[in-house]
Amino acid sequence: MSFSIRQAAKDAKHAARQVARLSPEQKREVLHEISQHLIQQTQNILSANQLDLEHAKDIHLDAAMVDRLTLTEDRVMAIANAVASIAEQDDPVGEISQMKTMPSGIQVGKMRIPLGVVAMIYESRPNVTVDAAALCFKAGNAVILRGGKEALHSNLALAACLHHVLRKHDIDAAAVTVVPDPDRAIMNTLMTLKDDVDLIIPRGGEGLIQYVSERSQIPVI
Repeated sequence: MSFSIRQAAKDAKHAARQVARLSPEQKREVLHEISQHLIQQTQNILSANQLDLEHAKDIHLDAAMVDRLTLTEDRVMAIANAVASIAEQDDPVGEISQMKTMPSGIQVGKMRIPLGVVAMIYESRPNVTVDAAALCFKAGNAVILRGGKEALHSNLALAACLHHVLRKHDIDAAAVTVVPDPDRAIMNTLMTLKDDVDLIIPRGGEGLIQYVSERSQIPVI
């Protein structure tokens, strides 16, 4: 079955409504379970990462990129610990600030609410897949993750861990969508889907950031 970024974005938009309604306690529990499941699946994650490392050798990827791509037991543990740390952060959704009373007696302030669907475009660090997913989930958002082709097997293995826990809690797995095809045409289409994607965040080198900023029809930070 071929992948459709347009359908994936619509599915993520639908899932975002469910994530936005989750309580702080539900999100904390899910994130802690994701942390534990990542540790349990370490060997499967490392096996997938090895496929990416073998491909990196075939295409003569430079040493710095290979280091960013490489996962070890310690690095998987660090990813899992980061998720557990995010789980314990204060929940940002519903936080009210700058409250003031107007002359009419009405109180006015700013409330933090979920954005909806965040798309993250990044390069070869597999840890970004989990970091971005956990942070977006904590803030009540769905996320579409488009990583570099160098880390595709690793990213899909990490996504499988996330999806396992989401489904266990009856949360739509589309809340975390990893784009399984590195074709740049898919990324270019993603940047036009302003009806379903609310924000794009490019994470990487200056060239990537400039490319996304110049072409996106969606707000970029």
